[in-house]
Amino acid sequence: MTILSAAADDQGRRLDRVLRKALSEFPLSLIHRLLREGKVLVDGRPQGGDFRLSAGQEIAFPARAGGRSPAPPSGPPALRPPGLSIIYEDADLLALNKRAGMEIHGSGECLDSLVRAYLSPKLPPSLSFRPGPLHRLDRPTSGIVIFSVSLRGARHVSALLREGKIHKRYLALVEGIVAAPGCWEDSLFRDRESRRTFVSAEGRSARTRFSVLGLYSGGEDAYSLLALEPETGRSHQIRAHAAAHGHPLGGDKKYGGRPLPAAFFSSAPYQAGQVPPFLLHAWKLSLPLPGENGKILSLEAPLPDYFLSPIEKFFVPGK
Repeated sequence: MTILSAAADDQGRRLDRVLRKALSEFPLSLIHRLLREGKVLVDGRPQGGDFRLSAGQEIAFPARAGGRSPAPPSGPPALRPPGLSIIYEDADLLALNKRAGMEIHGSGECLDSLVRAYLSPKLPPSLSFRPGPLHRLDRPTSGIVIFSVSLRGARHVSALLREGKIHKRYLALVEGIVAAPGCWEDSLFRDRESRRTFVSAEGRSARTRFSVLGLYSGGEDAYSLLALEPETGRSHQIRAHAAAHGHPLGGDKKYGGRPLPAAFFSSAPYQAGQVPPFLLHAWKLSLPLPGENGKILSLEAPLPDYFLSPIEKFFVPGK
């Protein structure tokens, strides 16, 4: 038999939900079959999926139930794995400055695996909680990503997201001259087959406020540097909104953008091919911290050099 021990985070949680987290590599159908056949024991007694656990209870099931066992705890990793740029950390939350080109989830090196390697020796035992990202950024997008470090942190941020109490500010280079600040408000629809987001009457309401920080005009090329504040959280919201209003992100081929001018990067200490296809950066984020004091956490992720270089060289202040 394989034995697992319920910890403080597992107190009061349903047995089936704890097993789904603890045995994430097991097929869900197998977990339900073991429960249905009475092969999952809690303190020596068969229990169903709706059984509520108490901290310290032992969960036993056949060692070869699925031909594999839960992965053993990993050994102590490097203090801070390469590629992990931490800008804030406490007992509940971890904030990172994600580099463009890195996946948050993936089969190879991804931000999620680096975070788990970093946190694994620091966290108390838990079957039902695993640290993970609390929101998403596209692969080419850089900037702030928040991970949960505790169950309290995960629940707190999830509630804030539902209530719209997390304030985010992005920077982006978009095509054309944006003359004045404003707000894009449309119904956005996510097409799962093409993985694109469109303005559609079938969509959900979305709002993105923006201001103009800088302008560039050179020959046939014209670009605006915008600060954008999405008030809703639709997939590809900024990219879809900008394209729908005639200002796609420069280089965002998926939404009609043309390649960014090579001149933007010719003097920078890197090859143009190392620059992501479009420049979108999750720049600032603020949220109330867990607890009763209502302290506001305000974060800022420095711009990558390839983004900062064209701004400093080509852009003049906007209106």
